[in-house]
Amino acid sequence: MKLHHTKWFAGAAVFSAWIAVSGCGTTATNNSSNITTKSVENTAANQSAAKTTATVSLSETGSSLLYPLFNTEWIPAYHKVQPSVQITAASTGSGTGISDATAGTVDIGASDAYMADAQMAQTPGMLNIPVAISAQQVMYNLPGVKGHIHLNGAVLAQIYEGKVTYWDDKNIRALNPGVSLPHQLIKPVYRSDGSGDTFLFTQYLSHASANWSQQYGYGTSISWPGLATAIGAKGNDGVVAALSKTKYSVGYVGISWLDKAVQAGLAYAALQNRAGQYVLPTTSNIQAAAAAVKQVPSDERVSLIDEPGADSYPIINFEYLIVKKTQPSASTAHALQGFLKWAIDPAKGNAATFLTPVHFLPLPANIFTKSQAQIAQITG
Repeated sequence: MKLHHTKWFAGAAVFSAWIAVSGCGTTATNNSSNITTKSVENTAANQSAAKTTATVSLSETGSSLLYPLFNTEWIPAYHKVQPSVQITAASTGSGTGISDATAGTVDIGASDAYMADAQMAQTPGMLNIPVAISAQQVMYNLPGVKGHIHLNGAVLAQIYEGKVTYWDDKNIRALNPGVSLPHQLIKPVYRSDGSGDTFLFTQYLSHASANWSQQYGYGTSISWPGLATAIGAKGNDGVVAALSKTKYSVGYVGISWLDKAVQAGLAYAALQNRAGQYVLPTTSNIQAAAAAVKQVPSDERVSLIDEPGADSYPIINFEYLIVKKTQPSASTAHALQGFLKWAIDPAKGNAATFLTPVHFLPLPANIFTKSQAQIAQITG
């Protein structure tokens, strides 16, 4: 499944504005010292939020990458400032989130992937609203190997195609001089459900490998090569579980699951970026990739894969909340607008207090403005 995507590039002024908003200086490998106690209920700006008099229920399904932020951080905090809005969430995968939102079976579809042109044409009137910046890392279970091995999109494509089958293959050794790699079969793990993580990972492979792009492409679901050694798993939690119990495995995991993956004994790779450098998914490297921001279409559907820059981490993305422009009632539209405005506000849902624990970054100032404009289109 090959999807249309747009690239965007940024100037230093936008990045400076974003850094001023974020106040987020932790790295992906050590964030505990900067996680602050949540104090939404004590924030005057939050206390001044307009109250909805009648109880309104909003439902969300979708991204397992966004789920820890949405369910664990946002829902309890928003309930304190707007108790009349009851929100439920379910980690079902981005593909289901998109299909549920377009079908109208839920109010919000959470996705790491934006809707494709064909999907937008089939279901007009959908909004793809960025609410945070996220990333993805390649995790592996490689006993006896210390540190972060080097991998790139071309070799990962060969692994998932079955062309590179052993950890000590010459193509992997060439990326890791001096590292003792075992002569063990590689067991690639992939998402068996419709997944925004699959969308991001296969975009990265498509950028690096013409053969992968032509044969398999990218999407929330693709026709994977039928490898006997491959393991399918549902959700980021399923991938982490499969990796942790399978020696010599490799797979892709959303960054909100990084801490749990490391606690499970997994390591993560330094990935090669467009400049040829091997970089880790640290806050500074994700910020470097996002510093390329310059132009974003008004509908905000855009790929952030493999942005330029020596320090840029190559797999980053917007986390999207996908909703219908026209809601079934004025009360639902009002409640939905209120929650979305709160979620993207740099002093509220987009504050480091909420984003840092899951290694997310806030929206750049220009994207915040565009998301506000999309939210304003919601009616009922």
